Amino acid sequence: MSTPLPRLRLSLDFVPSPDPQSPGLLIRDPFRFSDSMLLIPPQLVPCLACFDGEQTSLDLRSSLVQITGEIQVGDLEKHLYDALSEAGFLEDEKFDQLRSTRINEFAAAPKREASHAGSAYPNDPDEARQTLAEYMQEAPQPSSDSLVGIAAPHVSPFGGWECYRDAYAALRPAYRDRTFVVLGTSHYGEPDKFGLTRKPFVTPFGESETELSLVDELAKAAPGAVRMEDYCHAVEHSIEFQVLFLQYIYGPDIKILPILCGSFARSIHYGGKPEANQDVARFLGALGDIAAREGNRMLWVLGVDMAHMGRRYGDSEIARANEGGMAAVETRDRARIESLGKSDADGFWGQVQENRDDLKWCGSAPIYTFLKSTPSARGDLRRYQQWNIDEQSIVSFAAMTFHS
Repeated sequence: MSTPLPRLRLSLDFVPSPDPQSPGLLIRDPFRFSDSMLLIPPQLVPCLACFDGEQTSLDLRSSLVQITGEIQVGDLEKHLYDALSEAGFLEDEKFDQLRSTRINEFAAAPKREASHAGSAYPNDPDEARQTLAEYMQEAPQPSSDSLVGIAAPHVSPFGGWECYRDAYAALRPAYRDRTFVVLGTSHYGEPDKFGLTRKPFVTPFGESETELSLVDELAKAAPGAVRMEDYCHAVEHSIEFQVLFLQYIYGPDIKILPILCGSFARSIHYGGKPEANQDVARFLGALGDIAAREGNRMLWVLGVDMAHMGRRYGDSEIARANEGGMAAVETRDRARIESLGKSDADGFWGQVQENRDDLKWCGSAPIYTFLKSTPSARGDLRRYQQWNIDEQSIVSFAAMTFHS
């Protein structure tokens, strides 16, 4: 009996080719364990189903014979298998080696480098400064209240610049010496886990120090909920974009506490509160203790997007910003925002659990973490937006300020 083929990694990105002259399915690795990208021709896309960990090379060969109408498909079979394996896209020894290498490289690195500079924003410091200066033009006045924190998007800055502007415009020069607790969505991390790192964060503007004593305090208080030196930090943008804007406003000589919040998926799908997991409860309690003790020596920054609707996110309907069914999405978004503004953690989480979060709010875990850690904070909405990330899909986000 033939040995099953290795499974195609479920964590890969699969997107249609953006080039009409080269149609097919583009495969890439969002974790960046592999830097490769493969374009699978349309006629070979059905063959990917053979890499499910159960089917064998005989099944792949049969599929290729049906597709090509040829009996001799051995070379094509080998080429497809080798291409997927060498790219690190199969759950095999090659991928294990790539993953181990990247994780060890990040653990050994002295700094968390800017992984999205040169793509989401300019890598050159002068160009980056000019770009953010343009984003911040005609910014509203800083908040007149003593801020507890802000919420900004983590979508690419060029897509959500107005909300970034309105959120970061609330920061006054007097807040420069606070420790910025940056709560970001962990798009690639484990559910019910919090990713921490002791590494300083680097952007084109310079290097910002991570508050090591607070990192160590959280790791000691809730070891079961913490992923220390979490590799997800190496590729995650939800914190990097916030550090970029903070450095633009205050310079790189700031202190941060970067926390990646894994999804509370079990709670969403099976009910109950996230803190029913005792490890999560310990982490939330420890973070709340720090917030109570440090008071206005800290300022919270939430890097959160909200609804994800349309074909890109598995919906059958095409989504266009502020049109059709997206009006109902806005109504539901604003209801959650209202609960957030009232610091109503239970009400907010109940709304997230409705229909197992069919709005697909990827910022719900950082938001809930904030609400449980700072129960006295009250929020004001500065701006709400929907943005077409492609022609068939939208992401929503907001700018908010929080005060005590």
